[in-house]
Amino acid sequence: MHYVIHCLDHPGAVQKRSDHYEAHKAYLGAAAMKTVISGPLLADDEATMIGSCFVVEAGSLAEVEAFNHADPFAKAGLWQTVSIRPFLKRVDNRS
Repeated sequence: MHYVIHCLDHPGAVQKRSDHYEAHKAYLGAAAMKTVISGPLLADDEATMIGSCFVVEAGSLAEVEAFNHADPFAKAGLWQTVSIRPFLKRVDNRS
């Protein structure tokens, strides 16, 4: 099953995001969970990072919640809100 993890940072958290980016990147690279696609969410200026979005593949919601809670960004208190929802992929136009 695919899941979407949608996270919004606390206001003014760009420096905190930068401070923990390398640990976050290493965590994602070593995780047993398959990340289908991920990246930062941007403000309306299309440059300022304000959150994170992931599509992951996992066996259960509990696995995804544990994966998210262990993320260095979560441990640093970067995210103000986190929403995790099952996702039924119907179209995938990636080459």
